[in-house]
Amino acid sequence: MEILGYIAALLIGLSLGLTGSGGSILTVPILVYLMRLSPVMSTSYSLFIVGTTSLVGSFKFYRKQLVSFKTALIFGAPSLTTVFLTRTFLVPAIPAHILNIGGFEITKDILLMVLFAILMVMASFSMIRKPKIKSEIEDDTEQGIQYVAVMVQGTLVGLVSGLVGAGGGFLIIPALVLFTGLDMKLAVGTSLFIIATNSLIGFVGDIFQYNIDWIFLVTFSALSVAGIYIGTALSSKIDGNKLKKGFGWFILAMGLYILSREIFLS
Repeated sequence: MEILGYIAALLIGLSLGLTGSGGSILTVPILVYLMRLSPVMSTSYSLFIVGTTSLVGSFKFYRKQLVSFKTALIFGAPSLTTVFLTRTFLVPAIPAHILNIGGFEITKDILLMVLFAILMVMASFSMIRKPKIKSEIEDDTEQGIQYVAVMVQGTLVGLVSGLVGAGGGFLIIPALVLFTGLDMKLAVGTSLFIIATNSLIGFVGDIFQYNIDWIFLVTFSALSVAGIYIGTALSSKIDGNKLKKGFGWFILAMGLYILSREIFLS
């Protein structure tokens, strides 16, 4: 199972390099079901893996001048604060046993996995559905930066990232397009930078709370980063839009599987 887990680490980066998003959402399920880590530890490790992988991806966009640091600061300030506070105070404060409903016990691990599965289902819809055409996006973004909306969305993304260890790109990219007026390519590059900083800052909140297996974490992250370069090299030969839609259906199936597993088999 561990060998499959390391192969899957390569696939995380591969999907990110091919489609520009989505792959990192598989990190927690891979760590839980293939590497046999606890959900709490998996969300922690996922922050480092997603952060490192996204940082490499954002650098590739930066070299093409497709990262808006001003927008990242406006969006990232509340997001960074929220993700750090969530990992440092909120996640440790959630009790191991939450409540019983009939004969079903809701534990911290089950709660985190159910929340993550719901996030996967939401993310899958954003990948499957047909994106807005350019004129529709331009109509939505004529008013310029909507600071309150951006800060509220940034806080939401920080909370989601902190709880489940996922980057939340499917939330960030639409927010950047609709509320700041960035075009899609610039929004993707800026989103990767925001995800990288969010995830790595969130991980800082975990360093002194858990015993980190750095050898495993760096190895897994390195494989994911290697996958980005392979995916980028293949992206010119593969239709990324069709692949993204197919990957969205896979994410949906995985999300529904995790929901049923955690609710009915726990």
